Order: sequence, then structure tokens, then C-alpha cells
Amino acid sequence: MLKIEGLNKTYPNGVKALDHVNLDVGLGMFGLLGPNGAGKSSLMRTIATLQDADRGQVTFGGIDVLKNPEPVRRQLGYLPQDFGVYPRISAMKLLDHLAVLKGISNGRERKDVVEKLLRETNLWEARKKAPATYSGGMRQRFGIAQALLGDPKLIIVDEPTAGLDPEERNRFHNLLSEIGENVVIILSTHIVEDVSDLCSQMAIMNQGRIAAKGSPSELVQTVEGRIWRKVIAKADLEDHQNRHKVISARLVQGQTVIRVYSESHPGDGFEEVSPNLEDVYFATIRGAIFTGAQAEAA
Repeated sequence: MLKIEGLNKTYPNGVKALDHVNLDVGLGMFGLLGPNGAGKSSLMRTIATLQDADRGQVTFGGIDVLKNPEPVRRQLGYLPQDFGVYPRISAMKLLDHLAVLKGISNGRERKDVVEKLLRETNLWEARKKAPATYSGGMRQRFGIAQALLGDPKLIIVDEPTAGLDPEERNRFHNLLSEIGENVVIILSTHIVEDVSDLCSQMAIMNQGRIAAKGSPSELVQTVEGRIWRKVIAKADLEDHQNRHKVISARLVQGQTVIRVYSESHPGDGFEEVSPNLEDVYFATIRGAIFTGAQAEAA
């Protein structure tokens, strides 16, 4: 169990990245969903012991993560949003080197682990090439491989499917699903479908705060009967935004389709639609829903 209590972080430039964050994360896949700048990476870096918090506490399996980081680092697999690699060393040699740093000292065992991960991330054919020469998607797969070294009990992946094509993304989903039953995995992303497909529990983060949390199905139920759809002319979008809580607008076959949040029928030609997790996400970050986090602040 990972437990986060009252976590706060303000950077020297005055940006309040974490604002009294409270979360309990159990075994399995936990999705942290939010827009860019929501504070997700700051939270991940704090959990991964890469930065201190101003206030608050993080514990993992009874270990105080902030005061005693070394035991946690030995159990941690971390894929940051951006990472560097050595420019002239092959993927196989680099992953072997990282395995040594992870404490896999037995040569035979290390060779088996490295080969297994390279095959699982579909990098076996490119194992002799330097990751510095990889495409963006291939580098991301290498990052996933290194995060899984050492049989980690806590895995943090920050925007892991960025740059992956649909086939690679499915392979990554399957890989995480296989290992996610007996470890804590935090999937930080702005891609709603990743969370919907993989995670049994989740939270939506916005402006440094946890705005909503629960299972995806529970959160979708909170907007049942409150999502409405209408096809409009593009020129009418601003007028509808002024009169309704428009949570999303997209162009479909040359027409603008809007979805609004409303407790009752908004009239004006709208039709009720079945909600999805994307509706919850947009309604939450755009302030259409009076969230639990807002209630705490009120």
C-alpha cells in the first residue's frame, strides 16, 4: 500500500505544484489522469524520491519514503516523462549495466532478465543498436524495459504511451496488465483511454490537487443523466459556451459536436447520451462538477 497524506510542494518560482494531496494506492494499476501542468510529474518525482516535499508524508509498505528513501529505491521501477541514454552503447549492454546497478549480480540471471525484457518490449531485433539512435517510440519501450528491472514492487510510469503506435501501445498495456496484480503500479497520463482500459482505481488531478478519485465505473456513474449532446454550426460554438457548461467540442465530418454537463435537460435541441470517462475528465478539469476536492476547500 502506498499512502500519501497532505503533500505540498511549491517551487522557488512560486508555482504551487502540489496542494494538499491525499491518496491511498493499493495493489494493481492506479491511473493518475490530468492535463499537462496539473502536477502529475511533480507528484511522481516526489514518490520516486527525486525531490522533497514542503509538507506531508508518503509511506510505502510502512517505510517513510521521504525520510528513508533507500529501501524504497531498491523496490522502485520508474519511467520518467523524459530520460537520457548513453550515446554509443547498445541497448543490450546498457540494459545489462542498469541491471547491475539494480543489484542483479548473477551473470546468468542478468542475461536471462535482459533478454526477456528486450523481447517483451519488442526490442530484440534492435538490441545491438544504441538507444540514442532509436525512434521516439523505441526509446520509450527501452525506458519501459529499464523500469521493470529488478522485480520492482512499486512501478511509476509517467506518460508511458507517448509516441507509441497502436500496436506498441497494446503490447505495453498487455505487459503492464500481466505484472500489475502483485505490485503497485501508478500510471500517470493525460490519455483517458489508457486509464479506462487498464486501471481499477484512479484519480483526476488538476492545478496541483486531487479533484476526483474512485474506480472509472464509479466516476462515470456520477455524471449519469447529466451529459447532453448536440450538433451545431461552428459559428454557434461561442454562443453555446456562454449559455451552457460545454465540456467538449469536436469536429465530426465537418460538423461541430458539443457535449455539455447539466443537472437537467438543457433544452435547445440537446439529446441525452451515455457518459464515458472522457466526459468525467473534461467536466472535472473544466469545473462543471463540484468535486470532493473543491468541497474540502470550501
